[in-house]
Order: sequence, then structure tokens, then C-alpha cells
Amino acid sequence: MNKTIPILIFGYGNLSRGDDALGPLLLEIIQNRIEPGSVEILNDFQLQVEHALDLEDRNLVLFIDASVACKGAFDFRELKPAHDKSYTTHAMSPAAVLQVYQTIKHQNPPPCFLLSIQGEQFELGSALSPKARENLKRAGHYAEQLLKQPDVEIWRELAEKAFDHET
Repeated sequence: MNKTIPILIFGYGNLSRGDDALGPLLLEIIQNRIEPGSVEILNDFQLQVEHALDLEDRNLVLFIDASVACKGAFDFRELKPAHDKSYTTHAMSPAAVLQVYQTIKHQNPPPCFLLSIQGEQFELGSALSPKARENLKRAGHYAEQLLKQPDVEIWRELAEKAFDHET
């Protein structure tokens, strides 16, 4: 019988599109710093409807992606299921994936969080920008601290502090 690891880290982005590679690159950093088998790591170009099933039997989920909308080097927040138009496209938002999970499983998804890393250039064939490289380092240290404390209440408190800091 296949036992699901209770913590899932899901990074997504395209390594060929400059700063869009931040999610997969942070997964590489995390993978080199954690104890094997302590978390499950998934990597993909974009979120799809099928990824809702990856949330099953999890205690904690961390999505990681590049963003142009960060207030600083990175943002950290808790996710809630939400209907949005992304479910009708090829790529979905994390909130839409949570909504699909809730719809098909008839239950709330596990606690899910999003670590967004600020990026600047996303052109096909471009390299990681110097600013994104620095943001990746900072987000890597933050993710390492999160994974040392894989507790939903601690993560919620950190997400609330991050939100309070923005407003």
C-alpha cells in the first residue's frame, strides 16, 4: 500500500522563461536541505485540474510560484478555495485547485499556503534576473524555516504577520 507523505511542496513554473523558474529552483534548494522522505516534492509547469488529487491525505501543502505582484522579495499567505476563471484555462490558480478538491471530495482541502517569489522578467529563453536570484535566496531561507516548523498554526501565524505587514 502506498503511504502518502503528509506534507506536500508543489513548485511550478517554466525553467525556460527567466524568473518563472523561481518555483522549480526553490524546490531544488529545498530538496537539498531536507531529510529524504520528510516531505513530498512535486514540480510542474503549471497547475492543472488533476493536481487537486495531489492534496488528498495531506496535513499541510505549500505551493511555490513566481509573481510580479509581491510587496517584497516574497509573500507568504494561506490559501482558501475560490472559484475563478482559471479552471477553464490550461493553467489554474492554487485557489482554484483547492476549489476543485473541495468539489470532487466533498470536504475541505488540507491547510494550503502560497509562497510567491518576486520576479521581473519572464521572456522565453531569458536567464534568471539578478533581483530574482537574490529573492530566491531569501525565499529559500524562509522556506527552510517553515519546514523546520511544519505546524499549521505556526504557518497561519506567519501568514497573518505577513498580511499585517502588507497593510
